[in-house]
Amino acid sequence: MNSSSIQAATSAINKKTAFLARARKDFIRNKAVYFLVLPVVIFYIVFSYVPMYGAIIAFKEYVPAKGIFDSPWVGFAKFREFFNSIYFTRVVKNTIMISFYSLIIGFPAPIILALLFNELKSQVFKRITQSITYMPHFITMVVVAGIIRDFTLSDGLINDVIAAFGGDRTAFLQKASYFRTIYITSEIWQSVGWGTIIYLAAITGIDQQQYEAAKIDGANKWRQIWHITLPGIRPVILILLILKLGHMMDVGFEKIILLYNPATFETADVISSYVYRKGIIEFNYSLSTAVGLFNSVINFILLILANYLSKKTSGNSLW
Repeated sequence: MNSSSIQAATSAINKKTAFLARARKDFIRNKAVYFLVLPVVIFYIVFSYVPMYGAIIAFKEYVPAKGIFDSPWVGFAKFREFFNSIYFTRVVKNTIMISFYSLIIGFPAPIILALLFNELKSQVFKRITQSITYMPHFITMVVVAGIIRDFTLSDGLINDVIAAFGGDRTAFLQKASYFRTIYITSEIWQSVGWGTIIYLAAITGIDQQQYEAAKIDGANKWRQIWHITLPGIRPVILILLILKLGHMMDVGFEKIILLYNPATFETADVISSYVYRKGIIEFNYSLSTAVGLFNSVINFILLILANYLSKKTSGNSLW
């Protein structure tokens, strides 16, 4: 071993020793914080990382009686089966369409609502309206689906209003053309109030002296919002947008399954509902795992791409 190799090995050992010393010192100094975060770390290890080994069945013809490791390998056969399926185009298209509309319409909604809340002068009225908009978030999905079904029946409340104005009654959940509108509208109703919490917290962190200076310069409310409030919460908006893009392909299957039916499969069937049918109903575990893995890879790529573009254009990113 020459002198340069010895020096490199010694340098590596010294760096490792220094790192361990810093880590030990930091742990002693922030022991309470480490113990506080420990349950969260254990939760994700047990329920998110340990089960990841099960993704191997996407490359096998999984037979429950044989177990994961004794089931025969099939390589990418299950992925090809999905790509060649007659349902591939439909479920991918519906997933992208619903996610895109939810992003375009649903993502700005809590921002706009937070800006409106911030302009309210009466604190009592502000607290009441905030509480009203928060409440749908705490309603369970089954109850929400039940409310939507009751309201959209041919003799439901919405049709009663339409009939009162001379319109024709329609069984909305039996019409494929209405499903996306119903789904996205209900998503906004259920989440818009809860989504304002982060934006309102970000708005309160803006220096109030900027508003005073803007008033002196003659800026009206719209100019203050456009030049002070929105730039002030832009980092938060971009971070949440990156996270949203990272879940573009994760259209929640709970509400889809509770609301859709064969009459609306044309616009309602998404990747998650397809995985549910193949895995839980048809017991085709390997195919459902392959589809889920494909979905996760697409989400991961979108997350990396969104983070990269945000970092390049604005300097704000997750890492």
